[in-house]
Amino acid sequence: MSYKTIVAIIQNPSDITGLLEAVVPLASRLGSHLVGIHAEPLPAPMTSSLGFPDAEFVITTGEINRKRAAELEAAFKKRMDEAGLQFDWSAVESFSGDSAVAARAGARTADLVVASEVHPNDLGPSADLDALLYQTGRPVLLVPLAGLAEGPFRKVLVAWNGTAEAARAAFDALPFIMEADETSVVTVDAGEDPERTGSRLAAALARHGAHVSVAELSSNGRQIADVLADHVDLSGADLLVMGAYGHSRLREFLFGGVTRSVLRSMPVATFMSR
Repeated sequence: MSYKTIVAIIQNPSDITGLLEAVVPLASRLGSHLVGIHAEPLPAPMTSSLGFPDAEFVITTGEINRKRAAELEAAFKKRMDEAGLQFDWSAVESFSGDSAVAARAGARTADLVVASEVHPNDLGPSADLDALLYQTGRPVLLVPLAGLAEGPFRKVLVAWNGTAEAARAAFDALPFIMEADETSVVTVDAGEDPERTGSRLAAALARHGAHVSVAELSSNGRQIADVLADHVDLSGADLLVMGAYGHSRLREFLFGGVTRSVLRSMPVATFMSR
C-alpha cells in the first residue's frame, strides 16, 4: 500500500515554494503521480458611481486572475520537470476562488490530499480545509507553516479514542507508519474502556511490522488538543495522525473541539481522515 496519486492544493503563490517543498520529496520517494489544483475567483461585478456596470473593472480583474493562474501553472510545471515527476495541473474559476472546494471531485480519486496550514495573515481566499475533510472521503495531510523535514516521518503519534474517524485515520496512515522508526498510540482519559484503550490498535499496527508503543495520558481538566500538543512537543514526534470531526461540525463550531483547535494551530504535520 502506498500513495500513488497525490493531490496538492495550490491556493496561493506561497504554496509553490512552501507546500511543494514538502510534497515533491514525498512524491519522489513514493513514486507518486502529483496533481496540482488551483482556483481563481470569478471577477465580481461592480458598478460605477453612476450606477452602471463597470465593465473595465471586470475585464481587468479577470486578466489579473488569469495572469496569476498562468504564473502558478508555469512555476508548478517547472518544479515537476526538475523533480522528474509525473503530474497533472488543473486550474478553474469559481465564485469563491477556493482551491480546496474546487479540488473536491478530483481529490476523491486520489490516495492522499496535501494542503498547507492556513496562515492567519493570508490575503485573498483561504483554502477551506473542512471541504477536504468532509466532502472528499480521502485522507488529508496538512503541512504546517514551518514545513516538513526531508525523508520519512521519524516518529508518528496516533491519537486514538475508539471512534470510526480515528480508526480510518490510523489505517489510512499506514504507509507513513510503516516508514517511521517509531509509532505511539496515544489515548487521553481512556480509563478502562476497552474501546478507547490503545492496546488493540497497537497490536493491529504491529502485525503490519510497525514499531508501536502505547501512551495513556490524563487531561486533568485541560483541553484534549492542548494535551496532545504538549505530548507532541515532549515526544519529538513529527507527524500527528487523528480522526477529524468526531462530533458534528456545528457542535465544534459552537463549542470548540479537538479538530478545530488543531487546525487553528498545528504543532507538526497532521494527517486527518473522516
